[in-house]
Amino acid sequence: MEQVVPWQALLELIEPCYPKASKKGGRPPYPLATMLRIHLMQQWYSLSGPGMEEALIEVPTMRRFAGIDLISDRIPDETTILTFRHLLEQNELGEKIFETVKSHLKERGMAMKQGTIIDATLIAAPSSTKNKDWNRDPEMHQTKKGNQWYFGMKVHICVDKDTGLIHSVETTAANVHYITRAANLLHGEEEVG
Repeated sequence: MEQVVPWQALLELIEPCYPKASKKGGRPPYPLATMLRIHLMQQWYSLSGPGMEEALIEVPTMRRFAGIDLISDRIPDETTILTFRHLLEQNELGEKIFETVKSHLKERGMAMKQGTIIDATLIAAPSSTKNKDWNRDPEMHQTKKGNQWYFGMKVHICVDKDTGLIHSVETTAANVHYITRAANLLHGEEEVG
């Protein structure tokens, strides 16, 4: 990943939103590069905030990748990791990060042009999910899968059939069928159906 991820471009994308050191004192924020690397590892390994914190404590290779020296550096806790993810969400940087990486890979000849595999994954949430107004989240809905009812969202993913690289991602309410999103997800250069 050291060679594949466009680190500098991602840092430049996030830096304007990242907190600066306070002139009033207090703890300085963790280096942006460290938090970005932690965020990406959390996604790659499907780790929760507490799971990522534990992995940083327990796994030396993850600490090294994040640029953390256990002896002299402090390790971000789960709240700090969650706060960074919320910063990305609030500034709508998730899709921009994805597009930056996708463009970077395409420039290096890793473009997907043959066939595409479309799949959707249900992201279940408790049916009592409430927002600050005590209403159900309007972006979530119920759906039936097999004989089981679920409430939540669905992530629709398009993957290149040969390389397995993801080229499109979209989230919807759980009751949206992936076929209805196909036109938005295909890149248009598929040669195989």
